[in-house]
Amino acid sequence: MNNKTDQTELIIITGMSGAGKTVAIQSFEDLGFFTIDNLPPELLLTFIKLMRDSGKSMKRVAAVMDLRGGDFFDSLVDAIDELSKEPHVSITILFLDADNQSLVSRYKESRRSHPLSPGGLVLGGIKKERDMLVDLQGRAQYIYNTSNMTPRQLKEKIATDFSTNTSNVFTVNVVSFGFKHSMPIDADIVFDVRFLPNPYYIEELKPMSGLDQPVSDYVLQWNETQTLIEKLTDLFEFIIPQYKNEGKAQLVIAFGCTGGQHRSVTLAEYYGKLLAKDNKTIITHRDVKTRKG
Repeated sequence: MNNKTDQTELIIITGMSGAGKTVAIQSFEDLGFFTIDNLPPELLLTFIKLMRDSGKSMKRVAAVMDLRGGDFFDSLVDAIDELSKEPHVSITILFLDADNQSLVSRYKESRRSHPLSPGGLVLGGIKKERDMLVDLQGRAQYIYNTSNMTPRQLKEKIATDFSTNTSNVFTVNVVSFGFKHSMPIDADIVFDVRFLPNPYYIEELKPMSGLDQPVSDYVLQWNETQTLIEKLTDLFEFIIPQYKNEGKAQLVIAFGCTGGQHRSVTLAEYYGKLLAKDNKTIITHRDVKTRKG
């Protein structure tokens, strides 16, 4: 039987170029991890074995592995599969993402070219990279969307999720948003609640949000809402344990309405509190402060 205390904890940091991998690797170094940047995937297994054979007490390792590795990057999935067979290594993948507009803006600010379109259009390189990373993103235990994150916020999030040696706590992130402001790209499950009666058309409720009791009461009073709650509760009771068994570290559930002010906020608040009984839960109202035009 393997002793978990003898395991090497390996964090693989990957994702979109410009999404914050430099900040991430610095954050892990601050947490006491042995860090390595731009490690070719084909050397991953060799590196871990050499490190263990050396007898040095490097039990926590973080490595950035991205498209700078060129052709080597194609072998990353194979390297992860091979290393996962090692009984003394625990692998976690952190995938950093951001929307296309944010990535383009960051490249313009840095005046650097994209590795997949040197001298060409940045957006073209971003789209190619996103296609190449689909499979790897699907394997990630953690997916951070850094579009609206400052470097400090990214560091704080990493510190919260990786600051101890204890087993990661499964987290349910419940998000409300408005479809008129775009869908959250990091959501695992999205529910469109625009079919529910809309408080926007009630004069006294229009300036309020789902955080206000009168709006919440209005949205929750309808038979349609109660039927939806009954069915979703049954769904969550089934799928959340499945995500945990799969080894996922977090689940992002998003509720969307037209503007992200009333119906989606009400449902996100309801389920954020309900699911908190059995899970670590974070509620985020992405568009609640965005006033309607």
